[in-house]
Amino acid sequence: MTTIEPTETAVPVNRLKKNAVGLVGVIFMAVATAAPITAMTGNVPIVVGAGNGLGVPAGYLFATVVLTIFSIGYTAMAKHITAAGAFYGYISHGLGQVVGMVAGLLATMAYVVFEASIIGFFAYSANDTFKSLANVDIHWLWFAFIGLALNAILTYFDINLTAKVLGVFLITEIFMLGMTATVTLFHGGGPDGLMADTLNPANAFTSVGLTGGAVGLGLFMCFWSWVGFESTAMYGEESRNPKKIIPIATLVSVVGIGLFYTFVSWMTVAANGVKAPEIAAKEFAGIFFNPTGELIGTWAVDLFKVLILTGSFACSMAFHNCASRYLYAMGRENLIPGTARTLGATHKKHGSPHIAGFVQTGISVVLILAFAAAGMDPYIHIYTLLAVLGTLAILIVQTLCSFSVIGYFHVRRKHPETANIWRTLIAPLVGGLAMIYVVALLFQNQEAAAGEASKSAFFTAIPWIVAALAVLGASTALYLRATNPAKYAVIGRIVLEDTAERD
Repeated sequence: MTTIEPTETAVPVNRLKKNAVGLVGVIFMAVATAAPITAMTGNVPIVVGAGNGLGVPAGYLFATVVLTIFSIGYTAMAKHITAAGAFYGYISHGLGQVVGMVAGLLATMAYVVFEASIIGFFAYSANDTFKSLANVDIHWLWFAFIGLALNAILTYFDINLTAKVLGVFLITEIFMLGMTATVTLFHGGGPDGLMADTLNPANAFTSVGLTGGAVGLGLFMCFWSWVGFESTAMYGEESRNPKKIIPIATLVSVVGIGLFYTFVSWMTVAANGVKAPEIAAKEFAGIFFNPTGELIGTWAVDLFKVLILTGSFACSMAFHNCASRYLYAMGRENLIPGTARTLGATHKKHGSPHIAGFVQTGISVVLILAFAAAGMDPYIHIYTLLAVLGTLAILIVQTLCSFSVIGYFHVRRKHPETANIWRTLIAPLVGGLAMIYVVALLFQNQEAAAGEASKSAFFTAIPWIVAALAVLGASTALYLRATNPAKYAVIGRIVLEDTAERD
């Protein structure tokens, strides 16, 4: 048990294992959470077939610019605040404990449901892959439980083990996407050449080669592809010299992912030519599989399908880590008596939030069983509905985080040596306004994004779930402020100041 000094009060907490992971490991964790192969094969066909059409690479380029601007302020906060709660801690310090509590509950809920969402996609992909490659039909629930069990086991141990496993899966999925894209580039594109004009930034705001496309849907799907990159900050307490590593890892992740997404989506369009929207609408992932089979071979298509499976599992594992750390970060504050010894506990040997991890597994099992009992599909319903719910919550939290940077450096006047007009005022303001635009895109296009799942009662309840959690967070903080000022002062304020310099 170690006493850790937060900004305003001292709270005894069990700490995560320090110096457990380095720069490369943090980058692997963040990029695996964004899940490149899942994002590309799951989102690009929608953008091409129903959104921006041939303008998909411009959409990803625009999203790269916006999220890079957002990251400028985010990394400024990371330089001074090291906390497993990330958004929770940042917003509490910048906008106060009431807003911080709202953000903490929303972010926790988002990462909690993201694991179940991705497990739904993983189970669906596993069932389909085994049927197509081995002619064996195994119920998707078995794959879901196997995936959840593996996540619980692997994340029980030192985070370095998880980073290594994720690193292997991440390298293979990037290799697969990069191989097809690179072969297409050297092949000179497809039937209509390289189609470099699709990179024109103006194409991000129009539908190119597609009649009746919803540009808003296309842009939202592009932004959706990044969800998880911000998880770098969650590993600050476990990384070496986090005040340097986390800002670097965040910018490398967002820019690296963005350039890779832009390149892959551009080459995917080029490989299919001007008929790409028509192919995407009819064959969906065929816009990836067809060029791969033609340019490389059928063996590569089979490998592609297997790597979609392993990539989605890696993504679910990364989200399990995120959810566990949010549950741990909120539990260690002991706002609910007893949670410091349970959710806020860490393993004596591995330094992992093992109890929070098992609780997260339990929640995911309940969610999967509830959807299955309702007769819902693992892809159409579990993956889509929970992804829309989590994405709405996390986009709201990202918006609040942008404005918290301004609050921290310019309203509360913290760390004047870091504060400046561009990095901590203009960039966060632009990033915050841009994130409000993305949230508006989600509201405008949520039915199209959810597809067939939008007919369910759960879909109708999504905005109300988010609103209810926000009200719960605010009312809890206000209640503590009135009845227990000492506990109120702790909300989102546990920061490991000894992480300023580590060897």
